[in-house]
Amino acid sequence: MIEVFPAESRYQKDLGWLKVKLSFSFGDYFDPNNTAFGVMRVCNDDEVAAGLGFGPHPHSDMEIVTVVLAGAVRHEDNLGNIKVTSVGEVQRMTAGSGIIHAEYNDSATEKLHALQLWFMPNELGLKPSFEISGYDLADLHNALLPILDPIGSEHTVKIHQDMTLYLSRLDKGKELSFQQAEGRRIFIFTIEGSLTVNESKLDEGDTARIESQSHLSIRAEEAAFLMLIDLP
Repeated sequence: MIEVFPAESRYQKDLGWLKVKLSFSFGDYFDPNNTAFGVMRVCNDDEVAAGLGFGPHPHSDMEIVTVVLAGAVRHEDNLGNIKVTSVGEVQRMTAGSGIIHAEYNDSATEKLHALQLWFMPNELGLKPSFEISGYDLADLHNALLPILDPIGSEHTVKIHQDMTLYLSRLDKGKELSFQQAEGRRIFIFTIEGSLTVNESKLDEGDTARIESQSHLSIRAEEAAFLMLIDLP
């Protein structure tokens, strides 16, 4: 089954300094029929004005992943981490037994555009931690590049869950194949451009939640930038 969620179906909020589009229930937006997809709890598409951001606030028992699409985000936490994540990097924060952190647009002049993703960990009460990993943007070209997985490597950040997050930039007309293992779920987000996934069309901003499809054919109907997440 491939269930497509059009871009306009996302809940949107404009606070002036923050423009956010939500794919799942979050904060004061609650839809009892849209709280999760497997272990995935949040997919927020955030635009943050220059020099502004989210002040110190707590989290626990969640894997929080940030993929920077434009600009840079500065992370600060009570573990003593003060780190900046830019385009070509991904960050993972394990909230675990409890952490207090803040996130700000690191630029005084440019907008920050990022995806923030939350996933349930494979174990509660983990030791809080924070990690950044970089990847080569050229490696996204007409390929699915893993940037996050449960093992971690020089070019992937480690997450405490049985899942892998891929990014890809496809030229118009290019096609990728992906095999979905039995019992797994796939989440696809068309960040830019237009895709056909099997027989389903996804335009810019659309997402798809996919189950019980052994084979996926992903074709760029126009030049496209996409995120694919393989999760339980």
